[in-house]
Amino acid sequence: MRILVIQQKRIGDVLTSTIICNNLKKQFPLYTIDYMCYTNSLDVLIGNPNIDNVIPLSHKVRKNYFSLFRFIFEIRAKKYDVVIDVYNKLETNLITMFAGSHIKIAYHKWYTKLFYTHNLKRFENTDTPKYGFAIDNRLLLLEPLNLDQNKIDPHPKLFVSPEENEATILLFEKHKINRSKKTIMISLLGSEKNKTYPLEYMVKVVEYVANHKDVTILFNYFENQIEDAKSIYNSCSQETQEKIHFDLFGKDLRSFIAIMNQCDLIIGNDGGAINMAKALNKPAFTIFSPFVEKKIWATFEDGIKNISVHLKDFKPELFADINHDEIKKNHTSLYQQLSPELFKDKIDFFIDNN
Repeated sequence: MRILVIQQKRIGDVLTSTIICNNLKKQFPLYTIDYMCYTNSLDVLIGNPNIDNVIPLSHKVRKNYFSLFRFIFEIRAKKYDVVIDVYNKLETNLITMFAGSHIKIAYHKWYTKLFYTHNLKRFENTDTPKYGFAIDNRLLLLEPLNLDQNKIDPHPKLFVSPEENEATILLFEKHKINRSKKTIMISLLGSEKNKTYPLEYMVKVVEYVANHKDVTILFNYFENQIEDAKSIYNSCSQETQEKIHFDLFGKDLRSFIAIMNQCDLIIGNDGGAINMAKALNKPAFTIFSPFVEKKIWATFEDGIKNISVHLKDFKPELFADINHDEIKKNHTSLYQQLSPELFKDKIDFFIDNN
């Protein structure tokens, strides 16, 4: 059989949905498992033995109707038996509709019966997540294929080559990283401004981390974010700056993954960096934006290895009688109320126990 898994959007989404491929290949090793995603997320799929073919859908193809329909008919020619559409938006509705597959699986929407043979209702906020709804809802899409539930592995995984590991070890040596100390990655900035913890607060978080005696601190940022990263660094005390290796950072996704693989744990903004760290089996402390639903992305929370904080944890009254759009509109003022003093003891506990 041939199965196509479709997951567009951001890095965290694409990485998380690989659990569908991993579990399909684990139980059906002779099946061909293909994965479709945007080109910006291809690096998190490198080395994954559970994906036979990666099918990139570029921005150029998506925005041109002629190119998109040519792409759709190229997919149809592959004759997939099953399509699992995790994304479930118009472009993937069309891809699935024309794929000619016998089994077409997606989440339920009012119109999806037109496109899919199996329409599954997501877990709601009133439910209690098992692994976090981002994981639970993806595993839900496997139900029509009758996998053995006792063999399900819910954990996304990243794969780092020996060559990447060796190059990163040499990089650490070049920067004189003392491996006898805990190496802590700080995810300084979110994927968007509205997912970024206020910079003046992040300075305090970095200071809390540096207060621990035997730690080395690395910053996660991209080159186009260097001014914000410098602002945080320059606002830190001299003692803290001495523990930060500012110039050691991942200039692209694969280099970040390889660097993270040599770190002990990660602390910082919710986003792709946190998801990648967890996929490397690293402990993660996550700070959520006020408008992000913690039940969805606080995955594998156990109060020790994976801990997260959200303003709603401390001041639930602020979220009474306010909808998602209002929260998002007022994220700046809400973020200001999530002062780092509220969770300093949690950061200390997290570092001490990992």
